[in-house]
Amino acid sequence: MSVPLWFFIACLGVVGVKLIRPPWWLVLVLLIGGYLLADSFLAPAIDTATK
Repeated sequence: MSVPLWFFIACLGVVGVKLIRPPWWLVLVLLIGGYLLADSFLAPAIDTATK
């Protein structure tokens, strides 16, 4: 069985929010910050660090 990566990450996020119960503003800041970092000049450095 093959599960798409985006689905796996979404499931982990839902479980993490249910277990840890962070404030919703923190979740939104992390999501928006990650989206903005992915399009920034730091993207190649993040890409090589995660490989």
